Formats: sequence, structure tokens, C-alpha cells
Amino acid sequence: MTEIARRIKTAKRGAVRQRNYRRARDRAMTRLSTAYPETYKELLEQEKIVDEQMGKKWLDIDGSTGQSMDLDASTANTGGEEQQAKSNSDKGNDGGEA
Repeated sequence: MTEIARRIKTAKRGAVRQRNYRRARDRAMTRLSTAYPETYKELLEQEKIVDEQMGKKWLDIDGSTGQSMDLDASTANTGGEEQQAKSNSDKGNDGGEA
């Protein structure tokens, strides 16, 4: 077995192990939230407060972050994009990681 094939096989094994762990953890969280709904909601609210203090955004149940965005390109062309681009102090950002 070549070095590359061995590395690929090891990476696949790790990916499967991580996926299985995440699935098991998600199932456990679902069971706990069903068994103790009030405690789960309280803990979730505490985590949300801590995250928001750190500047992290939470998604609502419908997937929104609380800010309304018009993603339809045909109706969203109001000129606001040009103003936002002009006011952006980091004009060299081409969409890379923050």
C-alpha cells in the first residue's frame, strides 16, 4: 500500500468515526430534550445569551438570524450594495475567511 493510499484510508476512517459520534450525540440530545424539556430550554437560553455576548448569531427555527434579508436578486437591486461596498473599509476582502 502506498503512502497516499494509507493516508486516504486513515482519513476516511477518521471521518466515519466523527460522523458516527455526531449522530450519536445528536440522538442523545434529542432524547434529553424530550425527557427534560424545561431544563433543556433553560440551558439553551443560557447558551444563547453567552453566545450573543460573544457576538455569535443564533438561527431561529426558520433559519433566520433575526435580520431580514431579501435574497431575490430581481427585487434586491436597490443600490444599497454599491453604498455598502463603498463604505467597506476592507476593500481587499475577496470573500475569504474572517
